[in-house]
Amino acid sequence: MSEAVMHASAEPAETPLTPESLGKLGMWLFLVGDAMSFGTLIVGYGIFRIMSPNWPVSSQVLGINLTALMTFLLICSSVTMVQALSAIKAGDNRWLRRSLLLTVLGGLVFLGIQAYEWTHLITHTFPELGISFTSHLFATTFFVLTGFHGMHVTGGVIYNFSVYIACLRGRCGPRQVEIAGLYWHFVDLVWILIFTFVYLL
Repeated sequence: MSEAVMHASAEPAETPLTPESLGKLGMWLFLVGDAMSFGTLIVGYGIFRIMSPNWPVSSQVLGINLTALMTFLLICSSVTMVQALSAIKAGDNRWLRRSLLLTVLGGLVFLGIQAYEWTHLITHTFPELGISFTSHLFATTFFVLTGFHGMHVTGGVIYNFSVYIACLRGRCGPRQVEIAGLYWHFVDLVWILIFTFVYLL
């Protein structure tokens, strides 16, 4: 066996970091940092809840049925995001565009319901209970935690719509859709945790 053949066989076929993998790695690093931010907020919420003697019962203050609908919408939008990735891998551009639009629509409806929930809490529920953002830790932590998540949903809607526009122009591939899907699934998972700890428990 010649030295050149031995040298070629010793080299790996592909380096661990390729231009194709850098985007996914960057998204994973971002999500790890973001998970720490959400984790801190959720843990802080739990500590304040344990320490506060007059913490209200969430199920009696917040709209569980409405929020369950919001949760269902986000789960469905994660399913359509998976369908979008499958569609682009199969070369089905029509189903790709439809799935991305359904994902965006799910996020927009979620934000619309959250805006309605906030408006109702601020104008009706919290004043009737004597709860305000500045005077009660329940309201403070609730608005900070759900608002921080709402900002992420807004960013996800813009991101997914940008991917949709890129796909319309033939400038996106499976890698772009997969990276957008990672972010959207993270947003969905975080909301399930918030729904469980803030609304149900």
